[in-house]
Amino acid sequence: MPVLHMNSRILLIEDEPGVVVTVTDLLSAEGYEVESATDGESGLARAATGAFDLIILDVMLPRKMGIDVCRELRQDGVDTVILMLTAKVQVIDRVIGLRLGGDDYLTKPFDPAELLARVEALLRRVRRSEPISVRRFHFGDVEADFERAEVRKCGRSVSMAAKELQLLRYLVDHRERVVSRAEIMHEVWEYSKEVSSRTVGVHVAWLRQKLEDRPQSPKHIQTIRGRGYRFTA
Repeated sequence: MPVLHMNSRILLIEDEPGVVVTVTDLLSAEGYEVESATDGESGLARAATGAFDLIILDVMLPRKMGIDVCRELRQDGVDTVILMLTAKVQVIDRVIGLRLGGDDYLTKPFDPAELLARVEALLRRVRRSEPISVRRFHFGDVEADFERAEVRKCGRSVSMAAKELQLLRYLVDHRERVVSRAEIMHEVWEYSKEVSSRTVGVHVAWLRQKLEDRPQSPKHIQTIRGRGYRFTA
């Protein structure tokens, strides 16, 4: 009976159809959610959303090399763990890839059991490093008590809908890091069919209106153009 990993989403960036089918079937059977891209450019675009827990990245790709994808993701602040797939002769590429921010590598052809073991080990590492959700947080003249579901600004109570409070807590938990709209949709709204990226933007605007001194020039809930949002205390 497979061990389910219902909250783990994996992006496979691989151009060999046989490998895509094999790896997708293998990971899906274990309960992972798997999406795939068959070239470097489209893979980079999807990986840059930050909506995945792990990326399996082939070094040799059309349109953009895997090493370039790895480098650009790290330069853009995307810290998703990356497992690189390399050929036996690509020792130099493995070394460069690890130095550019790759977390592990696996040589082709690989044993399916080893792939699963490496995936599970990397995801365990990520879970151990995840931030502990805060109970109370103070920024500017705002005090948020997430355990009591209370927010006060300048000592006065601020009316907050449940989803607004949940969004604020997620931003606070991941403060100083850019979080994409796709990541927020996945983690806060759990990809509900009724939710779009516009919904995220509207809720962010409501938070700013209630908590920022100057909502049009926010100090704490900042928009990072083309990437998402960053909370700065």
